[in-house]
Amino acid sequence: MTIKKQYFVALAFLLAIPAVLMCGGALFSFINPEIAARTSNYVRNWHLLNMLKMMVMWGTAAVVFVLWLLVCFQVLRAKNRSAAWLVLAALGPFGLAILAMLRDRASTETDRYSRFVGKMKWFVRAAYELCTFAIFWELAYQAMLLKSNIMIRFEAARTGMSVSQAIDTHNASGGMWAFSEGLEVMFFVALLYLLRPVVFNLVERILPARVPVSSEP
Repeated sequence: MTIKKQYFVALAFLLAIPAVLMCGGALFSFINPEIAARTSNYVRNWHLLNMLKMMVMWGTAAVVFVLWLLVCFQVLRAKNRSAAWLVLAALGPFGLAILAMLRDRASTETDRYSRFVGKMKWFVRAAYELCTFAIFWELAYQAMLLKSNIMIRFEAARTGMSVSQAIDTHNASGGMWAFSEGLEVMFFVALLYLLRPVVFNLVERILPARVPVSSEP
């Protein structure tokens, strides 16, 4: 049984989100309305450049929002569910976790993972999903910490500061970093939920091929 291609499409859309955020952030930082001071009509040009900067910010947010909707839509397509469930996309990774819990209604092309969870009793499935969410959240948090530590050491090496100085600089912008790290945790949670059926199906396909065939006595 093949792995549903919608999961791979959803993964591609999800991985495009940080790329869009980085490009949008770089463009936002590049636009400096103060360069209008070098022109003859400072006020008008400053407002035009500032408006362009705001358009980049809101445009980036709009593209990220659309990409997130497409991620959730692909999960619904994989489960043959109505697009009305897309309202849960507003809940971020919590909404994606709910969408991932929906039963697969496809009459054909049901993958191994869908058949695996489909055989569970409702109370077993509820416990399984609660444990999965707790484990995924902890893994996402640890991944964020690892990424943050790597970036701090990279910044220290790039600027010539000590690691402790880089940490102090990081802590000085606590609010901004806390918001960014929160987004990273949610991103990793969503990534783990999309990888879950893919990894399960891959393991199920590989393991039987490695089981030795016993010879007849």
